[in-house]
Amino acid sequence: MAKNRILIVEDDKAISDGIAVNLQYSGYDYMVFSDGQEAADSLKSDHSYDLALLDIMLPGMDGFELLSYMKKYNIPVIYITAKSDVPSEIKGLRDGAEDYIIKPFEMLTLLVRIEKVLERTGKLNKVLRVGDIILDLENRTVTKAGEEIILKPLEFEVFTMLAKYKNRTILREKLLNEIWGTDYFGDTHTVDVHIANLRKKLDAFDLIKTVPKYGYRLEVK
Repeated sequence: MAKNRILIVEDDKAISDGIAVNLQYSGYDYMVFSDGQEAADSLKSDHSYDLALLDIMLPGMDGFELLSYMKKYNIPVIYITAKSDVPSEIKGLRDGAEDYIIKPFEMLTLLVRIEKVLERTGKLNKVLRVGDIILDLENRTVTKAGEEIILKPLEFEVFTMLAKYKNRTILREKLLNEIWGTDYFGDTHTVDVHIANLRKKLDAFDLIKTVPKYGYRLEVK
């Protein structure tokens, strides 16, 4: 089952390492370059990327110049940069970038933005695998060891979010806002109820971990 592949061009090693680890946890393949020119040159022999995360201030070739190389190979771009001035943001978006994220940023926010761009550009992998559980996002079906498991719509949404961001703790409030919406007037107890149902239906008692006072984590080795 093919994974989405992402190009990272970032000269700050701490940032690129952090992004790479989180992409790996979230089920993506990736390649990292710290020099813009080297990244551009590499595309001649390998340009099978679904998305590129580009810094703007890079050695060799800056991110604005690098964008034209990405467009040549139909690789969507998200800029990740410390350049917070409005003219730079406008230039990046007008030139064709899909999104513009200013450092510092929350890693979960980046993962959500990546997913949205992949979905918008038709490149998102529509099938997720968690052990012997397979989620078909397009047909909204779930199978475990080859047997279909019937989930209610909101149960499907909760498990999908846990699966997309596996090995990361997701706050109850985050699940509630993303799935039920910010205008939902209930409390987070409804999230707990749906988690309990998922554990029972999917026999996922050891898979879905409770993080006391925070939320839940889908723990996959």
